[in-house]
Amino acid sequence: MTVGTSFNNESSSAAPANQRSGGGVLAQLWGASAARLVDRIDRGLVAGTLHATLPDGSTRMLGGRAPGFEATVTLHAWGGLVRVARAGSVGLCQAWEAGEWSSPNPVQLFALFVANADALGGLARAHGPWRWAARLMHWLHRNTRRGSQRNIHAHYDLGNDFYAAWLDPELIYSSARYAVPGQDLAMAQQHKLAAIAQRLGGAKTVLEIGCGWGALAQYLHDQGMQVTAISLSDAQLDWARQRRSAQIDFRKQDYRDVSGQFDAIASVEMVEAVGREYWPAYFACLARCLTPGGRAAIQYIAIRDELFPAYVRSADFIQTYIFPGGMLVSEAEFRRLAAEHALDWRDQQDFALDYAETLKTWRENFDRAIAEGRLPPHFDARFQRLWRFYLMYCEGGFRGGGITVAQVTLVKS
Repeated sequence: MTVGTSFNNESSSAAPANQRSGGGVLAQLWGASAARLVDRIDRGLVAGTLHATLPDGSTRMLGGRAPGFEATVTLHAWGGLVRVARAGSVGLCQAWEAGEWSSPNPVQLFALFVANADALGGLARAHGPWRWAARLMHWLHRNTRRGSQRNIHAHYDLGNDFYAAWLDPELIYSSARYAVPGQDLAMAQQHKLAAIAQRLGGAKTVLEIGCGWGALAQYLHDQGMQVTAISLSDAQLDWARQRRSAQIDFRKQDYRDVSGQFDAIASVEMVEAVGREYWPAYFACLARCLTPGGRAAIQYIAIRDELFPAYVRSADFIQTYIFPGGMLVSEAEFRRLAAEHALDWRDQQDFALDYAETLKTWRENFDRAIAEGRLPPHFDARFQRLWRFYLMYCEGGFRGGGITVAQVTLVKS
């Protein structure tokens, strides 16, 4: 992703005046098609309600058949709905950037759509040539050794100052676990680190795959463990080597190249950067690097298994603009791969709403950093809108139940 040029096609420009007003021949033609899409959305909202104001000024209540999320949206141009129909979540983001729709609370809108994903069918997925183009771009970002380096650089090497402006002081970029509702984010992150450490038992040697800025590596080191921590991010490794214990072995290394064995492995929200094609290689690494009886503590983000087939046939907004090469986990496939590599799946704990709260806090911190001028100056207003959309989109996904975050312990037989 290039800072300041994230929306890099004609869809990112503002909608023509005749589309915004609902007037003109083109807008009328689009309006007829979009009206059918509105009816389709109405039929697909089996739970929850959407209060919509349309470009001609009329209002409609969509859904309302059963309790659920309640959202409000104003569609300023019919073309915004057409974008969604042809390009799914990518089109939704492009239409938002173009000013073709607005909502007082987009998180509720995203949660409503996710909660009704089964009934809405493929509405959130790209179709036809837009799907083919999205899949091609995603394939070009596949996680070969060189591709992984490029993809990690595109997201995590945006700069330590950028992330420091809105993460907790330890720079932990993964879901917290809240011991009590309303707990401070920094304390909730420490609670998450403690939960990971507990899963490792009395390990003496630990490999961390995807160490970020080193918070977990430092926590495990402080618990008396000998830690080897790997990453492909130059910016993160530089920061960690300067601020964490010199006794931690921070390495720039691909997980596929790790040799030796460890009592335990920790990997927190790294598997989403692996890619489905390389999931077997990831599990082979776990099995190869664990001693007999060794334990791996994995924190992962998974999409509902029934949504996974449609998800892998396209590329969504996050894969297109935020995480090149990214892929959410299919829990069913992960369980199968674990079994094939003689890794017992134990003590799975899901905490999706904790991630929703984490994302909400990140967004509040992000907005505060913008208001106070603490983001690096080269992250322009357009980039800021993109990342705000990203944080809201993810929060809605967790609240709506389409995705979850979980911790699991894998034990080598």
